[in-house]
Amino acid sequence: MIAILMFASMMVMLLTGQRVFGVIGGVAVVTALFLYGDGGSEMGFSAVMKLMKWYPLLTLPLFIFMGYMLSESGIADDLYHMFHVWMGGTAGGLAIGTIGLMVMISAMNGLSVAGMAIGATIALPELLRRGYDKVMVTGVIQAGSSLGILVPPSVVLVLYGMIARQPVGQLWLAGVFPGLMIAAMFVVYIYLRCRVNPELGPALPLEEREGITRAEKIGLLKAGILPLFIFFAMTGLFVMGVTSLVESSAVGAVAAMIAALVKRRLTLHVLHETVRKTLLISCMFFWIIMAALAFGSIFDGVGASRALDSFFTEDLGLGPWQILIMMQISYILLGMFLDDTAMLVIVAPLYIPLVGALGFDLVWYGVLYTITCQIAYMTPPFGYNLFLMRAMAPPEISLSDIYRSVWPFVGIMIVGLGIVTAFPQIALWLPEYAYSNGR
Repeated sequence: MIAILMFASMMVMLLTGQRVFGVIGGVAVVTALFLYGDGGSEMGFSAVMKLMKWYPLLTLPLFIFMGYMLSESGIADDLYHMFHVWMGGTAGGLAIGTIGLMVMISAMNGLSVAGMAIGATIALPELLRRGYDKVMVTGVIQAGSSLGILVPPSVVLVLYGMIARQPVGQLWLAGVFPGLMIAAMFVVYIYLRCRVNPELGPALPLEEREGITRAEKIGLLKAGILPLFIFFAMTGLFVMGVTSLVESSAVGAVAAMIAALVKRRLTLHVLHETVRKTLLISCMFFWIIMAALAFGSIFDGVGASRALDSFFTEDLGLGPWQILIMMQISYILLGMFLDDTAMLVIVAPLYIPLVGALGFDLVWYGVLYTITCQIAYMTPPFGYNLFLMRAMAPPEISLSDIYRSVWPFVGIMIVGLGIVTAFPQIALWLPEYAYSNGR
């Protein structure tokens, strides 16, 4: 009853338009006061101290800084030009190149909104100018940007690791193969669809392709060298056991600054914008994690997680896999109205202990949760990516175009979710291999 009252209070407060961290943290602290008296006022303070003592959290601002440094310095623009030239001769090639760009941006940032902003401002106008179908390319950019929360360094997986008390390094490595697999499925779909109907994604005209020499093409590959160097310096050293997780994030941040310096784009304006945006995003996530810790502590204290476990397994008589599927469906339904962070903070105190009690691997479940968030991001009526795209798209793309564009990619991600659910080693092999070698 206490758990139901807490959730009801939280949902009513959310409907008033209050900030998510204020609602969740406020409900937690007020409930603690009623349950435990004056001592309950320490609940919020304890959450702050726990947050400040969690050393891996240093990775969050460092990786966000790295992503914004690469974005603000224009290195993402160079990447798109490279994909544009190399892939333009294939039917649907520019859309395929956009997926490649999104994977690279995801590996440099970890935020869906960053990929969406770059795709909508750089790729979308060029794709429309080249005669690509507006519905298809709108879906391509939304689907590609969703990879940012799965491919490391994923900020969502950092939040999950904090709340589920799982190693962030293992979670990031677990997201590598599922993320690349879903990206490859997007590419195959785009290629086959444009092969069947070339009008959806016409290849670059022959005269335009002939105007670019092979030497110029080879020269454009340099645009991909710096991001690959940064990704190897960050992830490769960590997998080989040379650096710790926090050290890898510091290496990535420094490498991004060096890349901007090499390109002669490390100006005071770029540095100021990068630091300002890093501070804004980092503070937002810190407040949310702190609220989630306070809320989760109450749930642990009143035994709501054990009650939920007993309700599903004993009262309803459901098996572990049935319960898991119900959880994923509920995430998709919640994602129609909430963003991934709000979903995690609201539902995690209930679901994560239950997943562990059912005998499932919490690292593997973190990947399932993140893929489900990708699906929820793009599911009407209120998917997060739908409204981001509406805010950034040109006037000729209507909201109905945006809604129609996502369904093929949602279907692909549901298939990807099913594959990772059926074959957990797709997610677990890399972290097991890396950590068995001394990580």
